[in-house]
Amino acid sequence: MQATQVETPTNQDVTKLNADMQAFNAEFKTSVSGFDPKMPGHTGHHGMVFRQEPRTAKVIGAGIGLPYDTRLEMGLMLDEHQCALNVALHQYTKHHWMTEGAESFLSLHHLLEEHIAKTQEHIDMIGERVARLGVVPTAHPVTQHEVSYIKHEVEGRYSMRDFLRNDLEHELKLQHMMRQQIARAHELSDYGTVQVLEEVLLDREDLGYHLYSVLEDDTLTRGMEHLLHEKKGNIAGDRPMDPYTPLQ
Repeated sequence: MQATQVETPTNQDVTKLNADMQAFNAEFKTSVSGFDPKMPGHTGHHGMVFRQEPRTAKVIGAGIGLPYDTRLEMGLMLDEHQCALNVALHQYTKHHWMTEGAESFLSLHHLLEEHIAKTQEHIDMIGERVARLGVVPTAHPVTQHEVSYIKHEVEGRYSMRDFLRNDLEHELKLQHMMRQQIARAHELSDYGTVQVLEEVLLDREDLGYHLYSVLEDDTLTRGMEHLLHEKKGNIAGDRPMDPYTPLQ
């Protein structure tokens, strides 16, 4: 007799991720350039010597043989990645602090340490590329969140599955936006940006795979629950999957 397949937390995670990805506005904010009095971190009194507005490119070269328009466009897109990575870093750090439970406290605590370290590395790689293109990167933390195409989860304490699902959603969006820019960089012959982003993208795919694997359908917790309480329907199994889902 075949056991009845039931709706598992993994089914629910996949459904929510698919809905969030379909609603994702995957467009770059390349029109956001220069000072904006409504933008956090763009106003204030100081005695510093002004040289260049935020998210603008040097007009007279940058030591890289690419046209001004290419350097500006690529720099602005890259700046959105580094803003998004900073948002992801803050969220990962929170989740690292708040790991708990038999399957989480040690294993996920260390897993998220790796994700934090890789994210810090990628922020530096992309931020340096922005600067090499002659563009001023966004550094104010509030402004970074405004510019970023991903947003930090709502403040508070939630389940570990909620935390990791939110992190996976960030990774899928980061991958999607990086692939868009890699394609555009090829069109503009900006192969330096291609190389940087391809290296970062491969790492982000690994991080997304780690999270997806942790959220997978089989679990030691279900095994014990099934053994102790004889919940016949609480079994691991294949999930119904939309062939067009970004989770493939």
